[in-house]
Amino acid sequence: MSEANPTPSSHSNGNAVQNVADALNRILADSYALYLKTKNFHWHVSGPHFRDYHLMLDEHAAAILLTTDIIAERVRKTGGTTLRSIGDISRHQTISDNDEEFVSAADMLTELRGDNLKLVAAYREAKELATEANDNATEGLLDDWTDQAEERAWFLLEAGRTG
Repeated sequence: MSEANPTPSSHSNGNAVQNVADALNRILADSYALYLKTKNFHWHVSGPHFRDYHLMLDEHAAAILLTTDIIAERVRKTGGTTLRSIGDISRHQTISDNDEEFVSAADMLTELRGDNLKLVAAYREAKELATEANDNATEGLLDDWTDQAEERAWFLLEAGRTG
């Protein structure tokens, strides 16, 4: 944390708080990557379940985008610095982009499910760091985001079942 970036919170364990901010920035980058991938698939989905998938992916993208501002503001509330650009996002993201010209609807759902579960794992890791930093506000947010990502993964699994 720098002096140019004072924190309004009462966190005093600088290293632990910085670890939380770093984890949140990775989550922020992954959230933007997942948002854009979800919108990409929303725009390009095709097939017999087009309408259902198109609407579901749009809902998922909107939910993911809603978390980004909260994540960034949480980093700032603890005195951290957030991501600043698309390049910064690409340097921090762990969720892979998908630039394929064509992806089947089934493959879209499978890939997005895996990405949401990867986000769940990142939330759980960040929660451990928040616990170490005695940052219960971040812990609570991470619990909510975990539940939301697990729900998206469940919907993607169920939507992808055939038969």
